[in-house]
Amino acid sequence: MKNKFYKFGLILFLFLFCFKANGVEQFNFNITEIEIIENGNKYKGIRRGEISTPEGIVIIANEFLYDKKLNILDANGDVEIRDEINNYLISTNKIKYFKNKNLILTYEKSSATNLNDKSSIDAKKFKYDVSKNKLSAVGNVILKDNLNNYKLYADEIIYFKNDEKYLTKGKTKILVESKYDFSSMDVLFLKKEMEISSIHKTRILTDKNQLFNLSNFKYLINKQELRGEKVTVVTNYDLPKSDKFYLESGFFDLKNQKFIAKNTKIKLHNEIFGNSGNDPTLVGASSSSENGITVINKAVFTSCSEKDDCPPWSIQAEEIQHDKNKKELKYKNALLKIYNIPVLYFPKFFHPDPTVNRQTGFLKPKINNSNILSNSFSLPYYKVLSASSDFTLIPTLFDNGTVMAQNEFRKVGKNYEFVSDFGFVNNYESASLGKTKNINHFFSKLKYDLDFNNFESSDLSLSIERVNNDNYLKVFEANIYDSTVKPKNQDVLNSELKIELDHNKYNLSMGVQSFENLQLANNDRYQFILPYYNFNKNIFENFDKGTISFSSKGSNDLNFTNNLKTKIINNFNFNGNEIITKKGIVNNINISLKNLNSLGKNSLEYKSSPQIELMSLYEFNSSLPLIKRNSTSKSFITPKISFRFNPADMKNYSSTSRNINTDNIFSLDRFGLDDTLESGRSLTLGIDYKKEKLGDINKYFEAKLATVLRDKEENFIPKKSTLNKKTSNLYGSIKNNFSENLSFNYNFAIDNDLNTFEYSDLGAKLTLNNFSTELIFIQENGEMGNNDILENSFLYNLNEKNKLSFNTRRNRKLNLTEYYDLVYEYKNDCLIAGLKYKKTYYEDRDLKPEENLFFTITLFPLTNFEQKVSQ
Repeated sequence: MKNKFYKFGLILFLFLFCFKANGVEQFNFNITEIEIIENGNKYKGIRRGEISTPEGIVIIANEFLYDKKLNILDANGDVEIRDEINNYLISTNKIKYFKNKNLILTYEKSSATNLNDKSSIDAKKFKYDVSKNKLSAVGNVILKDNLNNYKLYADEIIYFKNDEKYLTKGKTKILVESKYDFSSMDVLFLKKEMEISSIHKTRILTDKNQLFNLSNFKYLINKQELRGEKVTVVTNYDLPKSDKFYLESGFFDLKNQKFIAKNTKIKLHNEIFGNSGNDPTLVGASSSSENGITVINKAVFTSCSEKDDCPPWSIQAEEIQHDKNKKELKYKNALLKIYNIPVLYFPKFFHPDPTVNRQTGFLKPKINNSNILSNSFSLPYYKVLSASSDFTLIPTLFDNGTVMAQNEFRKVGKNYEFVSDFGFVNNYESASLGKTKNINHFFSKLKYDLDFNNFESSDLSLSIERVNNDNYLKVFEANIYDSTVKPKNQDVLNSELKIELDHNKYNLSMGVQSFENLQLANNDRYQFILPYYNFNKNIFENFDKGTISFSSKGSNDLNFTNNLKTKIINNFNFNGNEIITKKGIVNNINISLKNLNSLGKNSLEYKSSPQIELMSLYEFNSSLPLIKRNSTSKSFITPKISFRFNPADMKNYSSTSRNINTDNIFSLDRFGLDDTLESGRSLTLGIDYKKEKLGDINKYFEAKLATVLRDKEENFIPKKSTLNKKTSNLYGSIKNNFSENLSFNYNFAIDNDLNTFEYSDLGAKLTLNNFSTELIFIQENGEMGNNDILENSFLYNLNEKNKLSFNTRRNRKLNLTEYYDLVYEYKNDCLIAGLKYKKTYYEDRDLKPEENLFFTITLFPLTNFEQKVSQ
């Protein structure tokens, strides 16, 4: 045994001595166990060891295989390659070292680390040329430098260690300081200079939502400076409102937000002026930006689209300056052109940046023409008073010497919003009064959040509407700028103080209100409701049975100076859910209980002593929906019946105007009366029919018929409805959409003799290519009224930009045409021009019948102008 041990040691000593002697100039081995195979041509290291070369390369691995003839070394298992001269470390799991070529190949997942700055390269495999000190990385390559805060992703990177230069091949992505995201191809990265460049198309997205598309770019990482050609910059990238800059070439200081560029074209987002049809564009020979001020030299601005060779309008300026700090646009030596014809010259002017909502300065001017007021010119001025308040002054000058000043003040607080609009007209000459006087208006609205803890919402609101001339709103309709407090009704002014409380179990509103009817004389025009309240609550709600609700309302109503009505109304309503029988009949029951407490003074409806009344209305509804299908259509037919009974009388509303049709005849409260219920016993009969085409619900035919039967006449029911009779009118409606080009609808009411049409409402619409026309005919006879109106309109689109329209309305009872409107209009995305012929027969004090021909032009968003051509 002892002899065997000495023999094995001698063999091992001779092997190591011979191996070192043969490989001393190639490799130095430090391995604990070696296996010699293939007649000594290959040496296999079984346990982990270390191999070094004279070039300073040290390889550590779990296993080695050295081919002596080929001078190739294979290493496997937790392989580390240390370049002790360049202070570089490569880690992988398998390598092949071609010693004759001084080339190392790695396999599987590989990582290379610069031990000086801790930058690293990760890839699927490496090719390391030791002689040239060149590393090629292939497959999901990631270059990281935590010290300089950048990452580079590519399919292939070549690293020239001597020059500290990286060259990528194919698609490349670079993240710099978490601020800039580069997407490019074949990028050159000079590490010493910290410079990135490429001649290919490149996309850069910044942390400020700016997108750069450019080619032949160069970026200095430390200075954050970018140069490029054929540059496109998108602001607010991937957001609704973004602008685009097209530049021939440019230099960008991203750190200080500065740039210099040649041949600039800026496409502003198309909703910048509130019109998505616009295509606002700014073009200049050069541009620059610094400290928030952008200057475009030899600039042309238009909001018109580029499809026109010559834009309908444009502004040419020696210089346009956009000051983002002051949020202003300033023009130097500007010339307004319409179809390239010079119209107006401005040496200097400025206006607020249209991208902002609040900026002190002049707003868009307005030019108008009126038969009463002649020509007028308005130039609004907007003033920001504070972060929460602003003010608009709108002076208007008229040719006849009249001056109007409208003012609007707005303030928004933590829990309130306030708007006040007040105007003054000097030297207004009233044709009806034959004298000159000063007139004014005052509109105001306050909404205050009371912030009550027990309510989902609790608001107090105050609105005031006042004018001291009855025709003020009609005469100055075109001159009073629209606002949230402008009256919606030109004949009735409404002022109100109201509190609204919204609880999860009920709703309550209360307040005081006044109305002024400008069409009535003296004190008869006023109505005061002092006070009123409305309360609503669901008491019971069950999916199977139905809903029980309670509502209460009250008011103290003063009309015509001395007509006083005081009432408190309590309602209990049961609305039963539909019950469907086995045969498909749908039934439901509704019950309405009403308690009226009233007191009147000089009132026809209420007595002068307090009255307490109890009323009830019971309704049973039944219907049988039927459906029929075939291969092309489906049809629905639904017979309906409604029986209702009121054991008590109702208030006298016989003279009240109420319109009944097939849409509301089956409603429980079909008269819309709050202090009474429909009296008597009635049976409402009806049938609905509809046929629609399969796959196209817009093509259908629909017809409805309904009538009401009673056991006796009810004299207090509105006579105009004819539901007071034993047999009411037969109400019907027909709707037919023949196609997308032709539709027809007809509502009618036939007297119970089935011979006299007391109401007809006919409407038809036809569209053929560029032509469309609509006809409306309304006729009322007998108890349902005394009207005969015919309206007609047509529109003809001559082409994409030109159209002709006509509207007229004729009162056939009076044999009088109320108005004619004939309009020719040329329209594109930024300019509207037209001729309008208007003839009206309406007369109301200062408003007289007139016949005019107007020329109108609108340059969007600059201004609009209307000029009377003749009278």
